[in-house]
Amino acid sequence: MTVSEEQSTTARHRLEMWWSTVLLAGIAIGLAVLLLVDRQPLSLLTMAAVVIGALTMIGIGLWRHRPERPLPWYLLSASAVLFATGTATREIDDHAMHPIDDLFTLAGYFGIGVAATLWLRPRQVRANYDLLLDSALIGLGALLASWTFLISPILQSHDTTVNTLVAATYPVLDALLLTLVAHSMATATRSETSLRLLHVGLIAVLIGDLGYSLDTVGSAPVGHEILPAPLLLAYLIVGVAALHPTMATLGAPRRIHPHHSRQRASFIAVALIVASLVPVVGSSLDTLDRAVVSSLCALLLIGVLVRSERAIVRSARSERRAQYQADHDMLTGLLNRSALLRALNRNREYWIEQPLCLLFIDLDGFKMVNDSYGHAVGDELITNAASRIRRVIRHDDVVARYGGDEFVVLASLERQEAAMLAERLLGAFVRPFELSAGEIPITASVGLACGSPHSSEDTIYDLIRYADSAMYHAKEYSLGYAFHDDLHHGADTRHGGDTRHGTADSGRRIWRPSGRSHNASGKSASTAV
Repeated sequence: MTVSEEQSTTARHRLEMWWSTVLLAGIAIGLAVLLLVDRQPLSLLTMAAVVIGALTMIGIGLWRHRPERPLPWYLLSASAVLFATGTATREIDDHAMHPIDDLFTLAGYFGIGVAATLWLRPRQVRANYDLLLDSALIGLGALLASWTFLISPILQSHDTTVNTLVAATYPVLDALLLTLVAHSMATATRSETSLRLLHVGLIAVLIGDLGYSLDTVGSAPVGHEILPAPLLLAYLIVGVAALHPTMATLGAPRRIHPHHSRQRASFIAVALIVASLVPVVGSSLDTLDRAVVSSLCALLLIGVLVRSERAIVRSARSERRAQYQADHDMLTGLLNRSALLRALNRNREYWIEQPLCLLFIDLDGFKMVNDSYGHAVGDELITNAASRIRRVIRHDDVVARYGGDEFVVLASLERQEAAMLAERLLGAFVRPFELSAGEIPITASVGLACGSPHSSEDTIYDLIRYADSAMYHAKEYSLGYAFHDDLHHGADTRHGGDTRHGTADSGRRIWRPSGRSHNASGKSASTAV
């Protein structure tokens, strides 16, 4: 961008800001005039000026930010015109043109509802059912309050049937709109300033409509001339939202995690409080009122029970997930070191009368693979090694990834059975691993330490230490596997006895796979078991 283009862009932005400031100031002055001067022509003129200003700001925002989905903004602009037309018609003829004025207003509601739906539909929300349930409960609470304080008094009025039904429609629409607003607020992020402003504007519409409904039943707390003020304030806020740059991203597909669960729970608590006050406030309700109020209360309580049940299930699931992550290695799915150290105490009834043997497994040449092919291939190798170990051991045996390329198997085995398990584990590593980097031959060394929890003072820490020592001995002399107690017989395992076939002098059980050798690259390979 050249200097002249930058200067032109800066000048245009300044002009837009100047016009926006003038419009905002004009709307603010119009609101002040409306509140201070009770003259119908001036009020209508002020309303027209505010609506034109809001539409102008929306047009500026559409032209400046060019959103990919402008249809909701067009619907919002049309709704503003319809609302203003309905309000002006109602003020000029003093309700003489019922239900024409209400048709304009109801059409405005329809436009707002469609715009809100278009903005919400592409938003992909996790745990969507919980959020929908919370929003529905908030809407039910609003509908319950509306029936008690607005709809029932309107239905009991002596107006014509058409006017009564139209007047009773507004509180129902307000409850539906409140449900949409609650759902949207629960998924809004801090970066969506424009959407937050729209929430405030819609809440202002709800407040203004509540004032008109109260005025219909004769219990409005303010004068009739003040009732259009919230609606005009909503126009102002919507115009400001259209000027903000984030208006261009509204309605764009995005994955949003629902939040503000505590705030939604607070709204639901308020709805329950309203439900508990209804029998007191509406003590003179007739049969229809009691049936409707009872049905709404039942739906509200059922929804709260369902929400509580889902919260309990979700909490239990999260607790199980956290416990699983605390006890398991995330790469292999095996138990981790801390869970292994608690294994004997956790299932002491099972281990107390059983022979106990701990096998410490270490992969030969893993560091060379990790350095040569990278950590991704190393993790792939660890995962495949864990799968092979898991296929060899029994269902009741405990297997854990102790750390790095080290694995531990805790089994209820006699010495001879433990030796057979060690042979099967070594046999599982005869076949090369088929990894993304190609076929890689990897063997293993196993150290064994046996004991018995009820007859020995050896703890699992001691067994791990003994088995680790035996594993290093087996690795150093390419023995395949070795028992720890054989290391203390004083015999040199490098000499004497036919150690290849599983027998040795002095009752030793030290096994060396025939054909096991080291190649030039330092990797060991086993060709027979």
